[in-house]
Parts: sequence; structure tokens; C-alpha cells
Amino acid sequence: MDSVVSKGAASRPNGRVTPLEPDIARLKDQLLRMAAMAESLVVRAVRALVERDDELARRVADGDEPLDQLEMELDAAAVALLTKAPLAGQLRLITVAIKVTRDLERIGDESTTIARRALKLGREPQLKPYEDIPRMSRMAAEMLRDALDAFVHGDTAKARAVVPRDKDVDALNRALHRELTDLMTGDPARIGRCLHLMTISKALERIADHAKNIAEEAVYLYEARDIRHPDAAPPAEALRPASPP
Repeated sequence: MDSVVSKGAASRPNGRVTPLEPDIARLKDQLLRMAAMAESLVVRAVRALVERDDELARRVADGDEPLDQLEMELDAAAVALLTKAPLAGQLRLITVAIKVTRDLERIGDESTTIARRALKLGREPQLKPYEDIPRMSRMAAEMLRDALDAFVHGDTAKARAVVPRDKDVDALNRALHRELTDLMTGDPARIGRCLHLMTISKALERIADHAKNIAEEAVYLYEARDIRHPDAAPPAEALRPASPP
């Protein structure tokens, strides 16, 4: 994979590598490890639900501690780098890394929520075929992979393409909530199972939101443009040309 810092080094005078770049490369590698862990938790949590695998659900429910530990390590590394007077592009990468770390940690939290609800659902007869939830999971996981790929390769077009896909996940979440509401209305005995599925659906919708956040941060990293609120007036410094990370 091309690294963010290698792109910046190629554009500097004489192609020299600045003293902080090895540390920043390690920070980025840690971030990608954390992303892989977060995605794995999502996939395994939904598989535990669909396959009614209580043992897998328990492992996922208790499995976000390594992610939390890595978050603390990344925060400490980022703060240490901030004290070393990074260049403008490096500073942007460090601040983006801190934000992305938060999103990945929250994806881990949502995955444990799915796993805990899967355990509860496993004790009761299955309410309906699980079709929408695996589909939402695939969409959210693909958004996360594409957002991280855009982050690594500086592909802002790909990052921008991730953002509108969040609306598709939102639409599926709303449709599933309507269906489950109808099921609860028709038979109060289904209320508990429907509420568990609503919580899982909402968790997947939030995971897609976090993937969207990462894509938006990738655009900010490489273009120094904040695309979160396109109708808002940009701050004055955002109008200056972006220096490469």
C-alpha cells in the first residue's frame, strides 16, 4: 500500500524525508490495524446473529478490549507527535487520525451491542428470516473498507463516493423499523424480539455513519476541505491551498 507520508515525501524539496515521517507511518499502520479489528467485530457480530451462534456472540461481546487498548495507544502516539512541531500536512494527518480512531472505537462498541442482542435473540424462536440486517451489514462494511482505502491511497473521489451511500443504509433501517413496528402491533408477544432487532438495525446504521465520517475526514486530509456541511461557509483557513500530507 502507498502510505500517506510517502506521498508527502515525494513532493518535498529533494524528496527528503522529515524526521517525523517514520513515526507518522507507524501511526497510520496502527490505525489500519484498528480498522481491520473493527470491521472483523462487525462481521462476526452479524454472523453470530444469523447463525444463532451464542459462543461467537459471547466472544464478540467481550472482544472490544483490544480495540479500546489500541485506541489509547494511538491517542498517546498522536499526542506525542503533536509536541514535535509537525509540518502543516503532518498536523492535519495527526488530527484526522485522532478523529478516525474515535469512529473505529465506536464501531467496536456498536458491534458489541449487536452481539449482546444476538445472545438475547438466540434464546427465543427466530422472528423472521434475517435478510435486511445482513444486507445492511455488508453495505456498512463496504463503506468502511472504501473509506479506509481512500484514506490510505489519497483517493478523495472514492471518499466522496462513500458519503451518499449512508442514505441507502438509513433507508433500510427505516424500512426495517416500519416492518418491525407492524409486527409488534399485530402480536404483542413479539415486542421483545422486535426491539432487539431494532437496536441491531440502529447499530448498523450508526456504523455506516462512522464510515461516512472517516470518508469525510479523508477528504479533509488531502484537500483541506470540510465537506460535512456543504451549505455552511468555510472558515478562512480552509480557503488556502492544501499542502500535501
